[in-house]
Amino acid sequence: MTAPLTPPHQPQHDDPWQTPPAGESPRPAADAEKWPDMKTEVRQAVVVLVAVTVSGLLLGLLWMSLAPSVPLVSDATAVFLKDTEGEEAIAADGTFLLLALAFGAVSAGLVFLFHRRGGIALVVGLAAGGLLGAVLAWKFGVELGPTSDVVAHAKQAGKGVTFDAPLELHAKGALLAWPVAAMVVHLALTALFGPRDPEPEWEWNTAYGSAPQPGGENPSWGSPEK
Repeated sequence: MTAPLTPPHQPQHDDPWQTPPAGESPRPAADAEKWPDMKTEVRQAVVVLVAVTVSGLLLGLLWMSLAPSVPLVSDATAVFLKDTEGEEAIAADGTFLLLALAFGAVSAGLVFLFHRRGGIALVVGLAAGGLLGAVLAWKFGVELGPTSDVVAHAKQAGKGVTFDAPLELHAKGALLAWPVAAMVVHLALTALFGPRDPEPEWEWNTAYGSAPQPGGENPSWGSPEK
């Protein structure tokens, strides 16, 4: 009895740089089929950057509306805090921080929903737009709030009359809340729901004959002799 021939090894992955045999057209690149080209990706990133930045106007409006005001009072010679133990200034920073985190999460979700196959340019556009949007929200909210000319405001209000202090953001680190939240949420969504690369398909080398059939004999491998 002779032992069956050793079955051939499985073929290695196709070499993308291998020259196709004569008479065969080259296969289209997998990346070109699955991912947008660089121009499309950059164009999408610019759109995301502009859209996210402009949405900072809404954040500034909400911050001005929801942040607690800091009451001031004047005695005609100086301006004082009406409540020296008040925490309105800290609450204003906290309000901006929470709103920025929410805007970061929502913007990341929308970008992932419309551009699931976006590349690094799209992510950079999202982060840059979040930072610019936070800065725009800060400046816009301050502009919409009470005037920054406290002296003129005190004279206008009159002696002993309470008036609101200008809206300020003391913790400038809160400006990073939007881009950081956007990056974390986008990364999580991509890891959980992002497209997956297809599994490689093995192609049987015709040099070894036809692929083995279940329950049958492969003539190229030989069969045991009795």
